[in-house]
Amino acid sequence: MSLAPPRKILVIRRDNIGDLVCTTPLIAALRQRFPDAWLGALVNSYNAPVLDGNPDLDEVFVYTKAKHRAGGDSLPGILWRRLQMMRGLRAMRIDDIIIATTTPQPRVVRLARWLAPQRVIGFGAVDGLDLALPLDDAGRHEVEDVFRVAAVYGIEGGPPACRVIAANAVAPATEGSPCGAPTFRPGAAGCPTIGIHISARKPSQRWPAERFAELINMLAAPGSPRFMLLWSPGDKDNPLHPGDDAKAREVLGLVGAPQGLPLVAGAKVDARPTQTLPELIAALAECDALICADGGAMHLAAGLGLPIVCLFGNSGAARWRPWGVPYRVLQKPSLEVGDITVAEAVAAFNALRADIPAPSA
Repeated sequence: MSLAPPRKILVIRRDNIGDLVCTTPLIAALRQRFPDAWLGALVNSYNAPVLDGNPDLDEVFVYTKAKHRAGGDSLPGILWRRLQMMRGLRAMRIDDIIIATTTPQPRVVRLARWLAPQRVIGFGAVDGLDLALPLDDAGRHEVEDVFRVAAVYGIEGGPPACRVIAANAVAPATEGSPCGAPTFRPGAAGCPTIGIHISARKPSQRWPAERFAELINMLAAPGSPRFMLLWSPGDKDNPLHPGDDAKAREVLGLVGAPQGLPLVAGAKVDARPTQTLPELIAALAECDALICADGGAMHLAAGLGLPIVCLFGNSGAARWRPWGVPYRVLQKPSLEVGDITVAEAVAAFNALRADIPAPSA
């Protein structure tokens, strides 16, 4: 049974970057179905840049989790701002709140009920939901799973591609990088730029520096591509924000990029540490394809339309593979990225070459 057409819809997705990217097809479908409705999103400060510039939304409401607060932010301060924001949302008299996380969310349901909407829609048997979608038992992709909400509104067909906008993102300066190596802008026009993202949150998703360097050297010959080395800056021993400056130094040293020396046929590496999510989005938008481990960068690249070679460790490739773009998944029975060989990564990328659009001259 379809619900009555709502005037105001709020989508809540408060978890990781990739989860929010996987919700953008639902947001796009809701906008197409209800072009005159008010459509908003409630997210956290960590994942909010995913929705920067998204034309399908009228407004994005952002709160800060205690663990994400900046050095100058007090806990009482962020809680007070959150309360004021929630009061404002309650005063809007929202029709429908969609809790887009595809697992049961009792705390979020209680929050949604406090906002006093007409209906709360979510997943799982949770008290307080007006419409509870059953949990997935069909092995769906995350995009397909959350998109089941669309059927509630009479929206037919499958989900569209994910959508991330880079227009409002600002790239970092390129005179130098925290790892001590100079950065280089891409070379001659008309050569594809291959993003190589070396950071991964899970240990099972991490590939050694020497293999990334060997991969670059092996891919440099055919067609003289350019490379953009991407990583999370900082010290690997930082307990709050571990980074990969040392790993980037090792990769760059092995391919000769710190001296700006040409690789095969003149290809160069643009060293690009990304401190913030908008910086990462901006950098990915300059690439024509990406090689990376499963994670937020992979989903952002899919939202930007990039073909992707993704290295999967201990995570479900069927549920979390790139959506809506050409891709190749590499995953070993051991569920360890470290067991993937360079030859396998090169073969996967070569199989993807035909899907990489030719850059503008």
